[in-house]
Amino acid sequence: MSQEAAQPAGGERIGFGIACALIGLFGMAVMDACAKFLGAGYAISQIILARNGFGLVTILVFVLFAGGGWASLRPKRPLMLLARACANLCAAFLFFTGLRYLPLADAFAIAFAAPLFITALSVPFLGEYVGIRRWAAVIFGFIGVLVVVQPGTSTFRVEALLPLGAAFSYAIAMLIGRKQTSYLSTSAILFWPSLIIVAVTAAMMPAQWQTPSLPDLGIFVFMGVVGTSGMMLITQGYRFAPASVIAPFDYSVLLWGVIFGWVIWQDVPGPNVWLGSAILIASGLYILHRETRKPKPVQPVGGPLGPTS
Repeated sequence: MSQEAAQPAGGERIGFGIACALIGLFGMAVMDACAKFLGAGYAISQIILARNGFGLVTILVFVLFAGGGWASLRPKRPLMLLARACANLCAAFLFFTGLRYLPLADAFAIAFAAPLFITALSVPFLGEYVGIRRWAAVIFGFIGVLVVVQPGTSTFRVEALLPLGAAFSYAIAMLIGRKQTSYLSTSAILFWPSLIIVAVTAAMMPAQWQTPSLPDLGIFVFMGVVGTSGMMLITQGYRFAPASVIAPFDYSVLLWGVIFGWVIWQDVPGPNVWLGSAILIASGLYILHRETRKPKPVQPVGGPLGPTS
């Protein structure tokens, strides 16, 4: 009787985790669409300041009312926190700059290289063993990146290297985050890099600040709140369901990228983007499959496969 009762409860928790992740991923896609819209008229540093500044307020509200109070934000190993902040800042600058020049779906597709970088870099960063099958999946995935970017052809755009660099920086931030989960709370992992990024971008404002119009100010606020709320929802998704269940839904952001790009900017992805995305998704899912077959799979830090989390 108790076993039968436990099964629906587990199923409900997994279903709730998937729902949290899907809503959170939608929020992250909305945040990136806002950043692309604002990038046409404002400095990238101002966009990053708003994203992290309002996001920081969101984190503090959560911590004070539902996240364990100030004790949960206690910092440890400050150099690691600084390193993760630098990686996140670099990823944000590269990705948001890329959004100025690329369709949303194209940038999202290229950013899917992040799990490939994470797998490749887990060897020198974490000392993990990567077998021949996962290396083959990484190589296959980078073929997908080449299909999207199309280097050496007349359609190649150097701007496509920006989200690729962002994916690399994001991978470094995620690998540092994996180490931090052993001694920091999720709130602290999110809070301290955001605070550092706010301090750095605020120092740039005397030279780059542009007073936003009232409608744009609303978009700035909305972007920061929805982005951080989305990240928190995704993190909750990973708490309620295994990574092997949640992670495949990360690719739903590509669907939102296509929809937002078409509705707002009338962008339609080319055949190379669809083909390259399919290759990248297949490679990422295979790497996930191999990861979860290990005796003690590493639970990733809750977050989407994208550089602006």
